[in-house]
Amino acid sequence: MQMEQERKIDSPIITLEHVEKEFVKVKEGGTFKVVEDLNVQVRENEFLVLFGPGQCGKTTILNMIAGFEEPDAGSICMYGKEIQGPDPSRGMVFQNLAIFPWLTVMGNVEYGPRMKGIDKKTRREKAQHYIDLVGLQGFENHYPIQISGGMKQRVGIARAYCNEPDVILMDEPFGALDAQTRYLMQDEIVRIWQAEKRTVIFVTNNIEEAVYVADRIVVIRNCPTSVKAEYEIGLPRPRSYIDPEFLKLRREINEVVDHTL
Repeated sequence: MQMEQERKIDSPIITLEHVEKEFVKVKEGGTFKVVEDLNVQVRENEFLVLFGPGQCGKTTILNMIAGFEEPDAGSICMYGKEIQGPDPSRGMVFQNLAIFPWLTVMGNVEYGPRMKGIDKKTRREKAQHYIDLVGLQGFENHYPIQISGGMKQRVGIARAYCNEPDVILMDEPFGALDAQTRYLMQDEIVRIWQAEKRTVIFVTNNIEEAVYVADRIVVIRNCPTSVKAEYEIGLPRPRSYIDPEFLKLRREINEVVDHTL
């Protein structure tokens, strides 16, 4: 369900209250607590980054917001209603380029509307809009094997947006890309977000990426995960990696994050 485009930036869309999650240790036996007393509010239309070390539970948090996992305790609500399973109002962009290799770029992007039964002309027009938005015009009939990693990630982003969700969830979407493509995609995802204002929850363990794209950064602890600190990022866009204020904020956040090998 797509809500009105104009929303108040300080209005919460998703709330996580006292959330806990643990998993069974298959080999050792017993359980392993991943998330403990996690409290986060996500504002409408903001670009929120969940930042922390690798393997600290960020993906687990995102999976619970998506509805793929259920919390063992606490609540996760969207518009005040508890999340119970996946829903088209929340779109997901994965790190592992989860697009269908047997479908063309157009086929991948229009997949969600096609599954909803939207007629071909309408869904093609909608898909073309998002293909153009992510800069893939001219590649509509290409298959994933025929395009680069960065272009595949653009397909994933266009597909998520084409479902017109209220929230876009991004799980380290640029982690598998080379450095140059990653920098380019950081600029692109901000541009797309500014053009198609929706709430974005973005997971990363790259501190520069976090400061570059975020409206707000929630720094989370190593397992068991909880909120360690929050930072409002007031830097103007577009941002520069060598701006003194950028570097100052990067150092400040780097000092509080839990570092792991």
